[in-house]
Amino acid sequence: MSFDHSNSSNSDKKEAAVLVGIQLPGVSFQEVESSLQELTRLVNTLGYSVVGRVIQKRSSDKSATVLGEGKLTELAEWTGGTGKIAKSFVKKKSKAALKWQDNEENAEDENADVEITEEESSESGNVAEENKKSAQIVIVDTEMSPSQLRNLESASGVKVLDRTGVIIEIFSRHARTRAARLQVEIARLTYVAPRLRETGGGEDRGGGGVGGKGAGETSLELDKRKIRDRIKELKTELASIGNEHQQRRARREQEISVALVGYTNAGKSSLMRAMTGSEVLVADKLFATLDTTVRPIYPETRPKILLSDTVGFIKKLPHDLVASFKSTLDEALNASLLLFVVDSSDPSFRSQLQVTQEVLSEVGATEVPRLLILNKRDNLTAEQVAELLKEFPEAISLSTRNSDDVKMLRDKILSYFESDMLDEDIFIPYTAKGIIGDIRAKMRVLSESYDEKGVTLKVRANQEKIEQIKKKIPVTPVSRRS
Repeated sequence: MSFDHSNSSNSDKKEAAVLVGIQLPGVSFQEVESSLQELTRLVNTLGYSVVGRVIQKRSSDKSATVLGEGKLTELAEWTGGTGKIAKSFVKKKSKAALKWQDNEENAEDENADVEITEEESSESGNVAEENKKSAQIVIVDTEMSPSQLRNLESASGVKVLDRTGVIIEIFSRHARTRAARLQVEIARLTYVAPRLRETGGGEDRGGGGVGGKGAGETSLELDKRKIRDRIKELKTELASIGNEHQQRRARREQEISVALVGYTNAGKSSLMRAMTGSEVLVADKLFATLDTTVRPIYPETRPKILLSDTVGFIKKLPHDLVASFKSTLDEALNASLLLFVVDSSDPSFRSQLQVTQEVLSEVGATEVPRLLILNKRDNLTAEQVAELLKEFPEAISLSTRNSDDVKMLRDKILSYFESDMLDEDIFIPYTAKGIIGDIRAKMRVLSESYDEKGVTLKVRANQEKIEQIKKKIPVTPVSRRS
């Protein structure tokens, strides 16, 4: 299985996609709608144009084609397919499976099929019936098995991707650093391996084992073995990079670190840029940032505070991708403070916040102190902002476009870390070399005074750093305290 890169967002004419949503028992129509809206943004990021959507109530998403026969025919109207599974795709079913299928079809008849019409969709206007046979790809808002993908492609006559495939393809396009590319490739191969398809009738490749007995490897088996070997190579290479990351992280252990975490497109990169003055990528796309960026807060503070931007989260994020990006998420695990950034103008930000919390719990970052940032305040009215602050009294509401808001957050972060610091006078004789520079680099100097023997600096720092500096000062003369 391979992904088609021909439909990049730079092409003049985007390929058309039709989305398929399944409403399972216990899932509200609003939840399905919200998930499809998010899938639409994912698909747009991938470079497709959504021309239609089909939703159906089902008791399960495990059936052979996900959709029932009626909706399968309707989907085929968008793609020009037959609406039927080709004979080569049909497997002989057991009596139990046939009975289950009958029950499923009966349940389908009893339940009213649900479809979002173009009037209900905010993504597109009315679509004339004659324009229906226009979709070149079907994208299903759930993870599908290899057989389900084959069956749906047979019935629709076009390529089919599930939600996981879309996310992995976006990750593949946006990975920039060597580590991110390795992580994405591992996740992609893990996803592709069970979805490989036999070619050439599944004939043997080679003559078999010892003495020519037994079947040799089929082309499918050989391809799967190649993928397993490749994944092993990638993991070995990633482990060596991981050691480099650990060494860099160890060198930063003496620094105070703050990690930006949150849903994709919540505005983390914009906040990173505003807080550090760095030229990090800012784009209105899902998963625009996959690589961890670490920069000091600007204007630079004393002690220095490092800010890191991490990969965004999303609902139904494949677990393989969470595992692959563990080294990236370790920035959050090792941070001194987490800033949970949400797009407060998005009505679904509460559920997005929950997703962020769940993913972070998977990497064990539940004990790290956190601060909620209600971003994109400029998209809300004053009344809406007041209501949100009433609901989240400990949160900070801001807009990255407002310099006063950015300064306010900077001061808040600085005061958070300074709450555990001490103010102390340290006397440094003129004969002590390099200590004053060390103090200025690692501590906040509140005041300084000079006499004929040396300088007295009033500093603000944690007890550990103060003790480290004192050990470097010659015993005579002794440090003087206020």
